[in-house]
Amino acid sequence: MTLSNFLSQSPTEYQAVSSIKKELSAHGFKELHEENVFSLKKGDYFVSRNDSALIAFTLPEEFDKIRIIASHSDSPYFKIKENPEIKSNGYVKLNVEKYGGMLENPWLDRPLSIAGRIFTDEGSIKMHLVDLDRPVCLIPSLAIHMDRDANNGKKLNPQNDLLPLYSCSEDGKSFLSLVADNAGVEEDSILGFDLYCVNYEKPVIWGSNMEFISSPRLDDLQSVYGSLVGFLNGKRSQALSVFAVFSNEEVGSSTRQGAASTFLQDTLKRIYLSLGKTFEDYTRDLARGFMISADNAHAIHPNVPEKADPVNRPLINHGVVMKFSGNQKYCTDGYSAAVFRKLAKEAGKEIQVFTNRSDIPGGSTLGNLSNNQVAIPTVDIGLPMLAMHSPYETAGSKDSDDLAEIVSVFFK
Repeated sequence: MTLSNFLSQSPTEYQAVSSIKKELSAHGFKELHEENVFSLKKGDYFVSRNDSALIAFTLPEEFDKIRIIASHSDSPYFKIKENPEIKSNGYVKLNVEKYGGMLENPWLDRPLSIAGRIFTDEGSIKMHLVDLDRPVCLIPSLAIHMDRDANNGKKLNPQNDLLPLYSCSEDGKSFLSLVADNAGVEEDSILGFDLYCVNYEKPVIWGSNMEFISSPRLDDLQSVYGSLVGFLNGKRSQALSVFAVFSNEEVGSSTRQGAASTFLQDTLKRIYLSLGKTFEDYTRDLARGFMISADNAHAIHPNVPEKADPVNRPLINHGVVMKFSGNQKYCTDGYSAAVFRKLAKEAGKEIQVFTNRSDIPGGSTLGNLSNNQVAIPTVDIGLPMLAMHSPYETAGSKDSDDLAEIVSVFFK
């Protein structure tokens, strides 16, 4: 599985986790289910929650520490509301709301598809993944002739200006019938859905030396991919080795499948209980352990370099980025930075540093939120990119390979 294939197969977090499950299964990992008893011995396992978050782990014969790599599966896009069709003026629009902190204007005039999941009544409730994988709708901008101030920083109203156009016939095929056809079910069997308007554009590798990759959802699927490859390539023989993918990071992580949830803590404790280990064993192994929180980072912008810190200015394709924050929005401290620098040195890879300008507050990520449930020394890292939270982001075509090699050393 290449990065481009993974991105194309993962229009939402549900498809991303499904793709990860297939890759883990192909490598001999056994699926566990949270509602069942964990009966564990030496081997490889994974468990998912809500079809959008996943934890894979390897149990060696003996271990006395925990090593974790964590990232997130979701990205900003438009969530489709219940009763999604709005019919007016001969058109049918879809009633949507923003999911995550998106750059709004770049969504205009792009081909959009529909993806997510539905639930049907088939005697019991059954989940179906949905991916129309074709242009279905589009958010048209207003012509410059009708809005002479369009290029002067106009603010868009999400309820008025960001509704996708779906049809020019109020008597055409209904939205839910189109979704039902894709899932191979009857429309009236649908009881619930989590569906999104997503950018249909595919990944492209470009540049004078093919050094860039542009794609929807690079934040954070590029980190997910590099982490997964490194995890699978590592020997995973000297520690409880954990690959975690959380969901809902873009909306704060405070869901049952987010980094602030008990998902990681629940899974780790169940592992220890299944192996007959004690709470004392668990807390001691955490203290000896380490976590890498991998969420993409900002590269210096070619046209607006003044937005970057005067000294710490990451470049695309110049190495994985370590992220620091004085207000602890990122977990990295002197100790965790030293550990990660040692890992990079062993992998033969250069690393870079990101800090915000002191007068520009930055975002946060999943590391600290996860630490509220599982307190373990942690470094926050990412891959440098441009146009974060745009529907079409840009990063380095080689940076995910660098991440994979460092993660492989982490799990050697």
